[in-house]
Formats: sequence, structure tokens, C-alpha cells
Amino acid sequence: MARWAALLLLLLAASAAAAAAAAAGRKEGAGEKVCDKGWECSGSRFCCNETISDYFKAYQFEELFPHRNDAQAHAADFWDYRAFITAAALFEPRGFGTTGGKESGMREVAAFLGHVGAKTSCGYREAPGGETAWGLCYNHELSPSQNYCDDSNELYPCVEGVEYYGRGALPVYWNRNYGIVGKGIKQGLLNHPELLEQNATIAFEAAIWRWMTPMKRKQPSAHDVFVGNWKPTKNDTLSKRYPGFGATMNILYGDDICGQGSTVKMNFIISHYQHYLNLMGVGSEHSGDNLYCGDQVAFNPSSESSDF
Repeated sequence: MARWAALLLLLLAASAAAAAAAAAGRKEGAGEKVCDKGWECSGSRFCCNETISDYFKAYQFEELFPHRNDAQAHAADFWDYRAFITAAALFEPRGFGTTGGKESGMREVAAFLGHVGAKTSCGYREAPGGETAWGLCYNHELSPSQNYCDDSNELYPCVEGVEYYGRGALPVYWNRNYGIVGKGIKQGLLNHPELLEQNATIAFEAAIWRWMTPMKRKQPSAHDVFVGNWKPTKNDTLSKRYPGFGATMNILYGDDICGQGSTVKMNFIISHYQHYLNLMGVGSEHSGDNLYCGDQVAFNPSSESSDF
């Protein structure tokens, strides 16, 4: 009997020690479960969820962008599913499309591609399939009004003979922004901005980097405000900035889109997001709260910095 009592005490002590170690590991982050899905997603708790290629297939990409390779498209045969998935895989360990479960991931992909589709669209209301069926029509600005060189920027100075007009999936403008994005994705975009119109994977990578990265310290990323990682401050609530799709427009475009009431430009972006939700089987009724930004004060007023 004494031997069984001693054995029970040892088991209880071992269990208590294991619980304490687990608690310490959680406290220090050492106990967080990480998963490995090979090239697509590894070394992150987000990789334990379904990755984008698990729920978003090539045929769905075709449904979202059915006219991107038409003769009328200005970037025919440039954009494709593989380029998007390859670029997305770099950010899935950080939670892109892998935060909060399958439906949440699908909503984020629809939101991101909603921005992309709207910004690269050549659609109009009477176009075949409607105005939301013509995303990924462009990969660069066709008739730049200027070379977008800011000679005053010493950190990212203009390269002689290089023009910094809009290029990419979320078009980048100005030498400063090419320098920032290029540093972020480890590509020499300041010297070679043409990479964003020559390589679809790099173009998607630059766009997803912008989606995932705050543009200023102490500000959220578009990803953070969309998936619920961001908690508004008192100043944010006074400025009518709340988590949701509307705040993603605020972060990406500022007062070019937001704070101007219900505008055609804002509604054009929202319509793409909701159309893609429907096509992906989520449904536009799941667009989320705070869809609009017409009454939001810009995080970064255009008077303070050069816009993307």
C-alpha cells in the first residue's frame, strides 16, 4: 500500500511539473505550436490552418478575373494563379489568408484581391460581365502625366533615366515608395521599378507586402485592421476609424478615397470585394462591419507624404 501511495505521489509531482513547464512555455512563447507544410507554409502557428491553395483554386482565380487575357486587356498573359500563390506563400506564415480559420482566410483573400481587381481594372458598367469582371487588365500606368521623381528624397534618390510611374498589382508610385517596397521584399525596385510590370510574382509580392506592413510606426497594417488584430485608440474612434474593410481603404489610399462621403471610387473598390466574396462562395452578406470609409479621417493625410 505504501508503495502505491509513493507511486501516486510521484505521478502527481510529474504532472504538476509538466503543467508548470507548459505554462512557462506559453508565457515565453516557447510552447506555441508551429506547423510545417513544406514550401507553402512553415514554422508558424498560422500554418496549422488551411493555406490559400487549400481553399482557393485555379478555377476560382479564373472566375474572379475572366477577362484578364482578352485581346482588350492591356496586360494579357501576364497575371496568373501560380504567381499569386507563390507570392502569397511568403506571407502565409505571417497570417495572410491563414488567420482565424477557413472562412476568415477566404474573406481576407477576397478583400485583398478586391483592392487589386479594382486598381487594375479596365471594366465599366456596360462591359461584358459588368464592371467587376475586368480586374488584372493592367500591370502599369499607360499614360503617365509625370515621372514621379521626388528629387528632395535623400534616402531613396531618383535614379537617372528611371521613371517611377504606377506599376504592379497595387500600383506603386514615386521613388520613395519604390525604395520602401523594394527594401521590404528584397528587390532593387528603386533601380529597376520595371520589375513590377515584368514579373507577376514580384508584382503580387509587392502588393501583399503592402497589405501586411504598416506604413508608419504605431499604425496598423491593412491585414491587421481586417482580421481584427487592431484595437482602435480613442483618437481612432473620434476619427471614426474602426476594424473592417473600410479601414483597409484608409490605410492604402488615405484621403484619396476616404473621408469624402459615398464616392464612385470608394464604391467601386467595395463592389469588387463583395463580388469576389460571392464568387468564392462566402457571400457578400459576410462582408463584415465597417465596410465604408466615407466618414473616416485619413491615417496619413496626403499633405504629409507622397502617396503610393
